[in-house]
Amino acid sequence: MGPPESRTRPRKNQATGRGQRRARKPRPRCCLLKGCEQRFYPRQVRQRYCSAECRKAARKWSRWKAQQKYRTTDGGKQKRNGQSRIYRERVKNRKTPEPAAVSEAARVITPEPFFRTHVRPARMLQALRAPAAKSLTALLLHLVPACAGASEGSGAALEAGAHLIRTY
Repeated sequence: MGPPESRTRPRKNQATGRGQRRARKPRPRCCLLKGCEQRFYPRQVRQRYCSAECRKAARKWSRWKAQQKYRTTDGGKQKRNGQSRIYRERVKNRKTPEPAAVSEAARVITPEPFFRTHVRPARMLQALRAPAAKSLTALLLHLVPACAGASEGSGAALEAGAHLIRTY
C-alpha cells in the first residue's frame, strides 16, 4: 500500500498527540574491553566501549590478533620468513665501523703499576718540610751562567711578573 494522498493527515494506525511513545533511555552496559568491564550508559545504539581509551585499546588488540592469525597462514609464514631473510642479509652486509687510527702505541695500564716501588710511603712524606717558594725564573735559569756585569739586583726586573711555584 502506498503513502496516503495527504501527508498532513496522520494514518489511522498511528498515535497522535499525547499517546506517542517517547525515546527510551538505553539501559547500562558493561564495557567489552577485557580488564575494564565498567558499567556505562551508551550514547549510541552500537556503542560497545565506555571511553575513547577503551576503544583505542580494543582497536590495538584487534590489529594484534589479526596479525597473529595472518602469521599462522601459509602466506603469512612465507612473508615473515622472507622479511627475516632480508634482515639477516642486511645485517651481514652492514659495514663494520673502521677503528680510529692511533698514531701512538696503545697504553696498557697494569693492575700493579710499575712505579709503585719508586714512590715514598706516606709516613715518610710527613717528615719532609715544604721548601721555600722559588720563582719561575730561578727555577728555569738556575744552571745558566750569569753574564759579566750581572748582579743580583739586575735580575729583579725579570722576576717582577713571574708567578711563584712550589717544588717538593
